[in-house]
Amino acid sequence: MSDNASNRTIERKHSHVEICLHGDVAFNGKTTGFERFEFEPNALPELSFSDIDISTTFLGKTIGAPLMISSMTGGYSEAATLNQRLAEAAERFRIPLGVGSMRQALENSSYRESFAIVRKYAPSIQIFANIGAPEVAKGLTDNEVSTMLDLLQADGLIVHLNAAQELFQPEGNTDFRHVLEQLSILTAKIPVPVIVKEVGCGISASVARQLIEAGVKVIDVAGAGGISWQKVEEIRYTRQFGQETRFSLPALEEFLNWGIPTAQCLLDIRALKNESDGLNAFEIIASGGIRCGIDIAKSLALGAQLAASARYILKALHEGTLEETINSWLNDLRAVMFLTGAGTIPELRNKNLLIKH
Repeated sequence: MSDNASNRTIERKHSHVEICLHGDVAFNGKTTGFERFEFEPNALPELSFSDIDISTTFLGKTIGAPLMISSMTGGYSEAATLNQRLAEAAERFRIPLGVGSMRQALENSSYRESFAIVRKYAPSIQIFANIGAPEVAKGLTDNEVSTMLDLLQADGLIVHLNAAQELFQPEGNTDFRHVLEQLSILTAKIPVPVIVKEVGCGISASVARQLIEAGVKVIDVAGAGGISWQKVEEIRYTRQFGQETRFSLPALEEFLNWGIPTAQCLLDIRALKNESDGLNAFEIIASGGIRCGIDIAKSLALGAQLAASARYILKALHEGTLEETINSWLNDLRAVMFLTGAGTIPELRNKNLLIKH
């Protein structure tokens, strides 16, 4: 990679964090859908709050809570500090952690430490490498796969689908041909599970079926209602080119809100999982607008193995309240479990959600 290209990548990664922290990047009127549901209260819980167990399993390993710190950043100097602090928190709470896109680590060795640092500070938890669909479409070499996995001693590889983001990104790669074909090749040769996630537009049941048939072990729905990465990239585009826009104004408004709400993704993919048609077993992650422990609890009742968050975790990190925020979310979760009479996470998954009227 040339110095100019490397500098542009660093600028992009840095601006993504800055815009997510300070920009208006929420969906306009479209929500996660979690507000449509509420738990059926149990007036006779028959358990002690102190006995509630929020530990669970993910990809065969016991974790401290059904929460994952979702992929955020890496590939520039300041990212090493952010990733270190995220890793320390993940290790403390014994929850999984995903890193940001590792494309730059494949193109330039200068900032590989910004990714590798997470394993130094989180030696015992599940850590997941991350690469984009356009890179997969070109065909990852064995050396590239090994580089990503070895840097982190990774427990799996996340492949992120971000067609809408790439469409809006000033330097985006919109060649998504052969993604599914190359994904099948990747899952067949890689020694760890592959997770596929969207980045805020959601994954439909029909796409999830294709991914599972290609050998993917986990679907991270990353639905609409959290960050609109189209808005993030539109802000960058406006900064770079002024007030020009590439789309008509009515279409732009719809594109900026493009996506399937997170709760709807979970409902649809849970139905797919419940089909007895020979599909291989797979797990579901709920992400896209997760902002508290009640969202985590609803995600589990809607079929997820765990929930994941990026923006709200990043904000808490920036404000110096990361561990306090995670603690409060897990206390929210325990409170829901107590009030529904669920002593364990498997019991919570079987609790009734009512549709609000």
